[in-house]
Amino acid sequence: MTALASFTFVRHIDGLRYRFEQDGERNGRPAYRRTDGKVWCVWSPADGWHSEITGNLVTARPLNSFADAPEPPATVWRSFKDDRSYLYDLQTVDAEA
Repeated sequence: MTALASFTFVRHIDGLRYRFEQDGERNGRPAYRRTDGKVWCVWSPADGWHSEITGNLVTARPLNSFADAPEPPATVWRSFKDDRSYLYDLQTVDAEA
C-alpha cells in the first residue's frame, strides 16, 4: 500500500483549509507536516493518529475511527487548544477534486 502523499483538513464552521504533505516517517508510519510547518500529523503507539505541535503537544484526534490505521483516517477530527475546539474533515486528494 502506498502512503497518502498529502491531505487537507477542512474546518466545519468556516471551510478553513490546512494542507499536509508527507515528510518522512515516525514510528514506522508516514509522517505529515502542515505546509506552514507548524503542525505534524503522526502516529504513535501511545496516542494513535493525532496532530501535534512543538513539544509533542497533541492538538487533534480523529473521532470514531481506528487509532491503529495504516494512515490518517479520512474522518472527522476534533482539534483542541486552550479553550477552543473545532471539527475538521480530513479530505484526501480524491475527495478534494
